[in-house]
Amino acid sequence: MNTWIRRIAVAAAVAGVGLATTGVASAQDKTYAPVTLSPEQVKKICEQRLPRIEDRVNRLTSRINGGADAIGSTAWLKAQAQKARDAGDTARAERLDKRAERRGEQLAHLGKVQERVDKFQSEHCGVK
Repeated sequence: MNTWIRRIAVAAAVAGVGLATTGVASAQDKTYAPVTLSPEQVKKICEQRLPRIEDRVNRLTSRINGGADAIGSTAWLKAQAQKARDAGDTARAERLDKRAERRGEQLAHLGKVQERVDKFQSEHCGVK
């Protein structure tokens, strides 16, 4: 057996054992300490961070939901995939179709982010 193949096999075995023991240890330890924020930290989050997060979520949502002329939108990706298909580039068309499908997942994730922002604002910032 080649020494390089042996080294790779040993490294893979060690990595596999390490991952297996890490998963067991982390699954057993489920105690989390509560996170506490000072009033200054809460004020900074409410005044600076949350507005930027909301702005970014709104911009990304608008871009994803945009029309065929908005670069990066779902409709734009589908139009580009159709152009590639018409040109005979099926591999590129398939990649663009997959990207368009993932846009739905991104919208779901952005919705969850917005929910978390709204929850934090209502609980800590006095915004309803």
